[in-house]
Formats: sequence, C-alpha cells, structure tokens
Amino acid sequence: MAALLLAVALSASAARPAALKPFTATYQASYMGLRGTGTMTLVAVGGDRWKYSLEIDGAVARLSQNTVFQADGGHWKPLSNSDSSLLLIKKSSKHATYDWDRREARWSGNVKPDRAGPVALRAGDLDAMLVNLAIVRDVQAGEASHSYRMVDDGRAKQMTFRVVGKDTIDVDGKSHAATRVSMPDGSRETVLWIAEGVPVPMRILRRHNGDDEMDLRLRSLH
Repeated sequence: MAALLLAVALSASAARPAALKPFTATYQASYMGLRGTGTMTLVAVGGDRWKYSLEIDGAVARLSQNTVFQADGGHWKPLSNSDSSLLLIKKSSKHATYDWDRREARWSGNVKPDRAGPVALRAGDLDAMLVNLAIVRDVQAGEASHSYRMVDDGRAKQMTFRVVGKDTIDVDGKSHAATRVSMPDGSRETVLWIAEGVPVPMRILRRHNGDDEMDLRLRSLH
C-alpha cells in the first residue's frame, strides 16, 4: 500500500515545541470510494519511545500503518514502521527498520528489490506517518516554510507544503478555524487542515489525477 500519509523531515522551529501527549482521534474515512472508520492514536511505549498508528476499517477493506519513533524534545527519529492492507482478497504487508547507528533504512515484505534499501539517513529524516505530528507542530508554531525530507517506501524524497487558505471545520458541534496546507507531488496532492490546539489534522485529503482517493474527517478526539 502506498503510504497513507506523505511525510516530512523536520525543519528547525523557532518556537519551543509542545510536549507529546497520548491521544485517540476518530475519523470518518473514505478510501477509493469505500467508507469506513479511521482511528489515529499516539501512545507512549517506554522511555523516550512512542507509537503512532492509523487504522482504517471498512466493509471490504482494512488499512493499517504504525510507526515507532524516538522523541528528544522536538526532534523525532523513526525507528521502525509497518504498513499493511487488505482490499477484498488482495493483501500487502511491509516493514521498515531505521538504523541510526548505521545511518540507513531498509524495507522487507511485499517490496520490490529496488525499494528494499538501504537508503542513507540524515539528521531530521522522518517516515510517512510522522507527517501529522511534524506539519501540525510547524503550522501551529507559525513557520512560513514547510519543506521536509521523507525516507519511506524505499526512497528519500524532498517534500514541500504551502499554506493555501483558511477554512472553518465543525467537529462534534464545535467550529474550528483551520489552516489549509497543500503538497503537490506529480499526479498526486495531499491537503491537510490544521487548527490551533488540535494535535492531529482536522481533515486529510489525498487526490490522484484530480480525483479524491482518501478523505479522513475528524469526528472526535480524546
């Protein structure tokens, strides 16, 4: 499965980053026209390590992605991630390991030989799942630039988000002013809506050739 969420490598922030706190966010999900429920969680797993997960469940599809990462203040290092999907009878499963001692990332499972790695790691690299934490933090800090280096799916890639507008989004009967950011990537585009004080995107929209491919709309946050 292609990464559900495009990711970014960390840029320096002038503002002091807020401490990570566990959460569970529930989304109304649409994936390739199929409806379901999305659940995004952040949990501490011991020491300075955290697990960040996204699960999408529908009638004929199940998508799962999670990342274990190390947090040192506002600096995050992906350590491993897993990505699996079940769409009708088609299954896919991938696993990534980020070895910071060797400064390399490798992939196993349902991956092509040219996407198995190794890919050299640089300070600040993130994987695809950490996009939510990084872009939310940076937009809320008021940063003008959101350019990042992603290491995921057997490659390293530079990504740039830009602010494209402001909208009002309603969640559980409450209105939120949200900043809309967009990242074009060839035939694909990722759009996120980010609100002050909310640790996850209010909405995540992924388009392919101009058509909506995945749409997650926040419904609750605990």
